[in-house]
Amino acid sequence: MEKKVRFYRSVNFKIAFSFILILLISIEIIGAYFIRGLEKSTIDNFTKDMNQRVSLLSTTLGATMAEEGDNVAAQLQRILENNTAADIGEMWVVDDKGIVVATNDVGQKDIVGKKNEYSDIDDFSMKQYVTLDDNNKRVYINVQPIQSPTGDSAVIGALYVKSDIEQKYTEISNTALIFFTASLIAGMISIVVALLVARSITKPIKEMQKQAIRIAQGDYSEKVDVQGHDELSQLAETFNKLSDRIEDAQDTMEAERNRLDSVLTHMTDGVIATDRRGKVITINEMALSLLETTNEEAIGQSILNLLDLEEEYTLRKLLETPEEILITRPKPDSEEGNMTLRSDFAMIRRESGFISGLVVVLHDVTEQEKTAEERRQFVSNVSHELRTPLTSVRSYLEALEEGAWQDQTVAPEFIHVTLGETDRMIRMINDLLNLSRMDSGAQQMDLELVNFNELVDYILDRFDMMVNSQEKNYRIIREFTERDLWVEIDTDKIMQVIDNVMNNAIKYSPDGGKIEVHLIETHNNVVLSIADEGLGIPKKDLEKVFERFYRVDKARARQQGGTGLGLAISKEVMKAHKGQIWVESVEGKGSTFYISLPYEPYEEDIWE
Repeated sequence: MEKKVRFYRSVNFKIAFSFILILLISIEIIGAYFIRGLEKSTIDNFTKDMNQRVSLLSTTLGATMAEEGDNVAAQLQRILENNTAADIGEMWVVDDKGIVVATNDVGQKDIVGKKNEYSDIDDFSMKQYVTLDDNNKRVYINVQPIQSPTGDSAVIGALYVKSDIEQKYTEISNTALIFFTASLIAGMISIVVALLVARSITKPIKEMQKQAIRIAQGDYSEKVDVQGHDELSQLAETFNKLSDRIEDAQDTMEAERNRLDSVLTHMTDGVIATDRRGKVITINEMALSLLETTNEEAIGQSILNLLDLEEEYTLRKLLETPEEILITRPKPDSEEGNMTLRSDFAMIRRESGFISGLVVVLHDVTEQEKTAEERRQFVSNVSHELRTPLTSVRSYLEALEEGAWQDQTVAPEFIHVTLGETDRMIRMINDLLNLSRMDSGAQQMDLELVNFNELVDYILDRFDMMVNSQEKNYRIIREFTERDLWVEIDTDKIMQVIDNVMNNAIKYSPDGGKIEVHLIETHNNVVLSIADEGLGIPKKDLEKVFERFYRVDKARARQQGGTGLGLAISKEVMKAHKGQIWVESVEGKGSTFYISLPYEPYEEDIWE
């Protein structure tokens, strides 16, 4: 329905009003400038002319007053009368004693011969100014000293002239009135012209408005009538093209919507979409089935309530959680046990970055979780991590067998180290038994403050000792920061992680290769990197090497004696320490493993 617009709110009125307002403002500015210029020019010309006349008259009067005789006063009176004009009101001549000797005003003949009463003439100085007379009219006062014609510049009197400047201001006012009247007539004519011009502009706009309303209602059948070849006709033509494109886009969107509905309906995963407040706006059949609800119950419900997450998560926390969430729900009544759903959350962002909602994908991972649980149980019986300490013990025993037992200095130390490694093997078996506890977060950590530089040196020393018993030769290159780094760790578990990485580096390095070990300090972390020159890891497998039982090359891993648990155990240990372990690798050029631990620098005086 078209809404009626009042005339004073219409574009027609605004265009006409703007045009008239600009015209009137322009006329007023021009008029003000013109009248001001006219006033200045008229007054300046009047005062300049009057000053010249008074100056000339004072010269004439000076020549007469310099003469001697009884008829000087009569001559002065005659000169004043001869110079009387319509614009001159009063003229007095005062001698050097302040006595009025002549005037042009017949009504003031009685002041002749009397003392001058005007203070402006007393000092016989030049004065020129505009003032108001007794009738409140503007007059121009000009006092001109009369000098002796002998050339000695002696003042022998003064000439007082009062002229009528009010008539000039009256002429200016009359001119301004004529200009204002002409402006009003021009304004009335402009109103008519402006309304006609505005109507010619707004008429095609009105037609386009009606067409826009029809488009909004889904009617694309009619077109805007294009008339002329101006900008409005081009706009109308563009509007018609826009109408065609909107119609095409609407058809495309409808087809895409139908296609999306078909995809969502036949997906094997559940899909839920929410608005920015977390209210469900779309849910497919698989999600309804997994959550055992109906479309009517789900639409409009909070995603937290729908997934039973309101006790553990808020909507903000859900947005900030990068990892997937496992949801455990009872299976349908016909089945026993629980069903595990893996939910992946993704934000719906506009181009501006504004978050307009969430998309949740639900996967039924009940069987996968069951298999993973069985693998975690199997970890307790795996002795993969026993290989490194056994090799170390063997190295020391071989050294003793070759005659080191006869050395009273070395033999006790070798035996001591062998016993220590045996104890550590027992502890590692216990760690493997506790791996499942790590998953649940119930694992106890035996934390202690350790000089990490010395710990890494100790571990690498053991591997240097083992080089003689290995089938391949290798070199370990160390590059540590000079500062002692004290970190709070479970020493046995961190040794287990470094052993795993070093053991892998040795196994997969070529004969005669080198292993570079770097220890650096960042702002909040200690980072240990171990780089080898081995075969490297394919890019597609980089994210999977830390999964349990995962092998990049199963045949090669079995040949090397690996079980696929070492890196998985290392990852769980680093998680328990709130650290990280990751790998960078180029296939065929080697791999670099990074171990990062939280670190807070300790001031030296805390040990004092």
